[in-house]
Amino acid sequence: MSAALGLKAKPIANGTTEPDDDSDISALINRLTAEVNQIAVDKTKAIQQITNQMKMLALNALIESSRAGAQGAGFAVVAQEVRGVGQQVETIARELETQLTKRTGDLVSSIDRMSQRSRGERMVDLSLNAVELIDRNLYERTCDVRWWATDSAVVDCAASPASATVNYASQRLGVILGAYTVYLDLWLCDLDGNVIASGRADRFRVIGQNVAHTKWFREAKGLRSGDDYVAGDVENQPLLGNAQVATYCASVRAGGQANGAPIGVLAIHFDWEAQARAIVQGVRVGDSDKARVLLVDSNLRVIAASDGQGILSERISLALNGQRSGFYHDRTGALVAFHATPGYETYRGLGWYGVIVCGV
Repeated sequence: MSAALGLKAKPIANGTTEPDDDSDISALINRLTAEVNQIAVDKTKAIQQITNQMKMLALNALIESSRAGAQGAGFAVVAQEVRGVGQQVETIARELETQLTKRTGDLVSSIDRMSQRSRGERMVDLSLNAVELIDRNLYERTCDVRWWATDSAVVDCAASPASATVNYASQRLGVILGAYTVYLDLWLCDLDGNVIASGRADRFRVIGQNVAHTKWFREAKGLRSGDDYVAGDVENQPLLGNAQVATYCASVRAGGQANGAPIGVLAIHFDWEAQARAIVQGVRVGDSDKARVLLVDSNLRVIAASDGQGILSERISLALNGQRSGFYHDRTGALVAFHATPGYETYRGLGWYGVIVCGV
């Protein structure tokens, strides 16, 4: 929460301003504490000047009393008392200055710690927000793939991949792509891993390609029912122009029934880069935070970054210490906040984290 977010202080009756966020409150308290310190220093210096004058008067009085001899003895006693009072006042003034400085210093330190904690907790919340948004988005992808795997055109093509059924299934997949712009392509594969129909055959020449070697296909082929799905890792897909995709799969079953015999695999390729970029760049951190917003997978590989750097190639060092969320300062002094994926509905998540690094 900073001025960079567009927050402005509100004027109040005495002409000062009322802060709208924690950082402004911290700055106000620091300023007021510094003013109290300065007042204490100024006043104690004034007191010390007065006590110095008292000491000089007492010294002069002692000199004059010594000249007066026995007749000035009583005045000498008074002069000594005045000197003693001056020393006591000076001691009290010094103690006051020391104690006030210490207390205000402690107050500033406490406010700074509170401000840092508040900032850290806010960044943790924003980390959660980022990974939650992608979780909800990807939950919908798991619903899509299971639903479309029961489409009659898809089921018929998987059961009998003749020219007519292939054309109709590809046409049907193209219609779906027209309505769902978050996908790059939809592929129907046979159980040997051959792509037999696709939604963008004119753009991506994938029909006839074999994907049996991919992790997502192997896992999808072993699904127990039509209610299950596979969520693949984010990867560059060579058959889609090396685009970054998250591939979701479901098994196509005989008769479109969840408990039917498997006859194929439907793979839907989520246009990862565009969607993930919108999420990490949409996190509302202030410019003054100099923050880098990241999504990282279970291996701490960067899969999205607000600065567009290191995607699918960089692995970050994250001090989790067995926690699902938290914040700390790294060796460079940067604030690092993180939150593990909470999952959404039946989507358990893939062990991803939302991460924000401030001060880089």
